[in-house]
Amino acid sequence: MHYTYVMGLFTMRRSICYSEPKIALAGQPSPMRFTYSPASNLPKGTRLKFDPLSRGREIDWEIPSANAKSKTSGIWLLSPTGTKVLGKAVQGKSLVCPQFEFVLPQEVKAGEEFSIELNGIENNETAPKAQHHVQRRRPFYLYIDTKGKGDYKDPEIFSIDVRGSSLDNIRVIAPSMVSKNERFDIVVRFEDQFGNLTANAEEGTLIELSYDQLRENLNWKLFVPETGFINLPNLYFNETGIYRIKLLNTMTNQVFYSCPIQCIDSHDNRSIYWGTFHGESERFDASNQIESCLRHFRDDYAYHFYGTSAFENEKETSPDVWKNVTLQVSEFNEEDRFVTFLGMQWFNDAKDEGLRQLFFSKDNKPILRKKDAKSNNLRKIYKSHSPKDLIAIPSFTMAKGFGYNFDEFTPEYEPVVEIYNSWGSSECLKKEGNLKPITGGGKGVEEYADGSIRKALNAGHKFGFVAGGLDDRGIFNGFYNSSQVQYTPGLTAVIAQTQSRESLFQALRDRKCYATTGGRMIVNLEIASQGIGSIISTKAKPGLMYNRYISGSVIGTCPITKIEIFRNGNLAKEFTPSENSFEFEFDEMTPLEDDLLKPSKEHTPFTYYYIRAQQEDGHVAWGSPIWIEVTPASSESSNGSAKKTSKK
Repeated sequence: MHYTYVMGLFTMRRSICYSEPKIALAGQPSPMRFTYSPASNLPKGTRLKFDPLSRGREIDWEIPSANAKSKTSGIWLLSPTGTKVLGKAVQGKSLVCPQFEFVLPQEVKAGEEFSIELNGIENNETAPKAQHHVQRRRPFYLYIDTKGKGDYKDPEIFSIDVRGSSLDNIRVIAPSMVSKNERFDIVVRFEDQFGNLTANAEEGTLIELSYDQLRENLNWKLFVPETGFINLPNLYFNETGIYRIKLLNTMTNQVFYSCPIQCIDSHDNRSIYWGTFHGESERFDASNQIESCLRHFRDDYAYHFYGTSAFENEKETSPDVWKNVTLQVSEFNEEDRFVTFLGMQWFNDAKDEGLRQLFFSKDNKPILRKKDAKSNNLRKIYKSHSPKDLIAIPSFTMAKGFGYNFDEFTPEYEPVVEIYNSWGSSECLKKEGNLKPITGGGKGVEEYADGSIRKALNAGHKFGFVAGGLDDRGIFNGFYNSSQVQYTPGLTAVIAQTQSRESLFQALRDRKCYATTGGRMIVNLEIASQGIGSIISTKAKPGLMYNRYISGSVIGTCPITKIEIFRNGNLAKEFTPSENSFEFEFDEMTPLEDDLLKPSKEHTPFTYYYIRAQQEDGHVAWGSPIWIEVTPASSESSNGSAKKTSKK
């Protein structure tokens, strides 16, 4: 141990770690030097191991090369005398990406310095690129073994700040639906190409904010702030209609638009709330980093709600992890800002159970593990929980080996089904027109016909549609780096009275929801003035036997290329608008009795309709079905009338 004499006192010398530069820009080439001054002498032959803490994904810090013939980036040890030693890549059994080892070519005395350098071979442009997301005090580890045997202890830690790179996009976070003359807030986010907040804009950049039907003297001019975002309160629309907030960068003449905002009559208190009950972030683990994950979805993605979805087995979710998840879900839940739900994924390879996303309406619930006798099958789980406390969402139903055949469908607990997630859609078979089919590229998971949602609807099961996001845990583990076809993370839109757990939970039970592949499209379908998720009886509306007045609209985030109305799984009507928004109405004159589904004696004869919309950018939306049930009394009288009409 070395000590320094200072003003009559002996103080213990400490090792010093510092990085140059102290700041990196997200996704940009970042030559780095990590300099270390030891507190005690390091003998010749000391082994050093440098860990850049990268998982090797495209979004992570680029891994430097340990190949002397590399023409791009490299990693070296620079000794106090200037000797350069190329790093040797080493990979432990549990490591995803390599660490780099060096052997000191000479003794380094206490107070001297050596450096680890990450540089480009030819110039700085070929240096390793920084990670794509901002992070304060991003760590890098250096392990030291003075005996040279690879017996490493706790690491020395270097850190840098990763900040947003150049301004690339301006995003407006605004509600999808507001009432006339209702005050609302928006947030303007200035982002780099990776979606990070940034203040890195050209000097003098000025942003003009406006929207249709706004008086000219109310146009706002905004500067790019140091925080990277601006909160603008108390906006309102005094006329019903569709609005898009426009942002013009006067420096570059780039124009950016918000997602559509539909202004409705003030007597209608409904709104659209966006989020997901199944999915995690590419940046943050949704179990071990649950706090960062929740903050990310709330602040960066502007979700209105989020449900946790760790797999129930102890390998994926330990008791300590579950305890922390329950704590953070409770802490983050805030009505009118960000609603959180405690949930988990439960899987049984039996085809009548499959994969479920289970989530609760209340906090502090124990995790339901399949190894426990009280929760080793769905019947036991349902028996021990009230439908008011638990919703079970069948997921990935058309995945071969993981699918669900709907034979034991339980509507009280399964009011909605996941029609889409990042690994594909379970709407129908590819040959039947599935736009995002589950495809393994010849080596992965393929379609499972019995899990088709259309087939389940034709069998008489009633449920709404939700969408899941990205997932690489549990049964999805290995998909990310395989030939499995991956799509964009999905979003669920819930149409509810308020942004609260109770209201969102009830809206799902009423099937007042729809699914998208990630675009915040506004979708509406009505039959006899009844909206998505409704069940209409011909006893109350006997005229539906002969004529069904169908209306609706789709408001897209870009031009809409196709709108399809399906009846009993078959195409009934199609529109090709090529516009950002489109309203439609038509009369279905085909007698209802000519196209009724009668799957069994237990089911009332019925017909169902649902809407599917496609955008120019490839995003898709699916509206929950509307059912028309033919009651026996209505059916008998109307059948008689129909026969008389046909004789004429």
